[in-house]
Amino acid sequence: MPNPKFYITTSIAYANAAPHMGHAYEEFLADVIARYKRNRGMDVFFLTGTDEHGTKICRTAEKNEMPVQEFVDKNAEEFQRFYASINSSFDGFIRTSDKKQHWPGAQTLWKKLAEKDDIYKSKYTGLYCVGCEAFVGERDLINGLCPNHNVPPEKVEEENYFFRLTKYADIIRQKLENDEIRIVPEARKHEIIALIKEGVSDVSFSRPQSQIPWGIPVPEDPNQVMYVWCDALTNYISALGYGSGDETNFTKYWPADVHVIGKDILRFHSLLWPAMLLSAGVALPKEILVHGFITSGGKKMSKSIGNVVDPKEFVEKYGSEALRSYFSRDLSPFEDGDFTEEKFLESYNANLANGIGNLVSRTIKMTETYFEGKAEMKDEMEVLLKGKDGAPDISVKDYLNHEVFPAYHGHMERYELNRATDTIWAVIKKLDGYVTDYEPYKLIKTNQEKTEAVLANLLYGIHAITHMLTPFMPETSKKIDEILGVTLSEDGTANTFSVRHVDTPLFPRR
Repeated sequence: MPNPKFYITTSIAYANAAPHMGHAYEEFLADVIARYKRNRGMDVFFLTGTDEHGTKICRTAEKNEMPVQEFVDKNAEEFQRFYASINSSFDGFIRTSDKKQHWPGAQTLWKKLAEKDDIYKSKYTGLYCVGCEAFVGERDLINGLCPNHNVPPEKVEEENYFFRLTKYADIIRQKLENDEIRIVPEARKHEIIALIKEGVSDVSFSRPQSQIPWGIPVPEDPNQVMYVWCDALTNYISALGYGSGDETNFTKYWPADVHVIGKDILRFHSLLWPAMLLSAGVALPKEILVHGFITSGGKKMSKSIGNVVDPKEFVEKYGSEALRSYFSRDLSPFEDGDFTEEKFLESYNANLANGIGNLVSRTIKMTETYFEGKAEMKDEMEVLLKGKDGAPDISVKDYLNHEVFPAYHGHMERYELNRATDTIWAVIKKLDGYVTDYEPYKLIKTNQEKTEAVLANLLYGIHAITHMLTPFMPETSKKIDEILGVTLSEDGTANTFSVRHVDTPLFPRR
């Protein structure tokens, strides 16, 4: 039997500027889920990429006095380098300017919609936000300004192709209500259902080539280019070969098991994209995970305010694992989260330097000092974790198997990544308490056998921590396991340990 498939995507980053902290966080979220599913034995395809067409791209390239293709090539390469620097394990990187990989799929989908008579030509008069690359209504504005970019939209009058979104709105609403397309968290589901109930309009699907010369030509009408959302959303299937002549991966991996997106593009992914797929006769995605924004000091990051945190600088200064740790423990995937250097350093010292780093360091040191770095799990010499507040004592193995692992996997399956890491750090705290209760540095003077059992249990617990930590901090997990020198028994559990001395701490205090 082949392994079950799991297809996960990020939204594609707009290639008009360097990666920001929001890009880093979304890539991290998808990467953690992808790594976790691989560890569970699934055949994972993890897609990310760059969105490279649209008005803003053209204007920014012109401002930088660069040809548009050269401009997006440069930025796409920067995104790929940055994602690699934060240890993203993506399997595919799609670029919407790629005429070989992306364009055939986008044009094929357009033709499918046209065949259904779901595309028609009409004049559009209204408002357009260049920052959002979206047509907006008066009700979307706050005091006449775009709420995302705080600028007034431009007034536009032009002839475009439109997609009959109104034809599918009620069908999509029913599918959302029935969780045929599941939106996480639940509040976002209610948000989009309420928006549909208020009433939706057909969507402009193209722009005149005279206005935007940079884009995918509309099939059979070179005077029009595909509007950014029709073009960009198709990446999720074009990356798998849809419309290319070789749809092996499309057949294998589609539908998407989860799209990971920011809350600002919810309506496009939960309404427009499913409507396009229904029109084309393509299966719908199963889930949409909607994350919040990252603020700094409680405010939206802004160059004018001076609170922008550059993720590239943070990685260069503190390392990718430290950044991933903060994303793991200190931010909820479902809400806005705050990021400042002060909060980052406080978390780093508490969770990494004083937390897992200290536990590993002193356990290794005691094992080296007392037993020349060797320890073995022996069932006949069980040293229990002491129950607190009236709870019974329990073995380390039973604690992990019956309490920790079920909680951890439950949180991971529900994308509660911060709660999953809380579970990991609860184990670290529990093992610290285990050291305090048995004091192996004193016990060695009176009972060598029991001391070895205590240390073996500590090493066993640390090995379990590294297993759970792997999706979040893969380099750290690998490094700790190498230090532990684990030998597995026939059933795959850690049995003996030959620890290796480490001269420098895993996480020096900052």
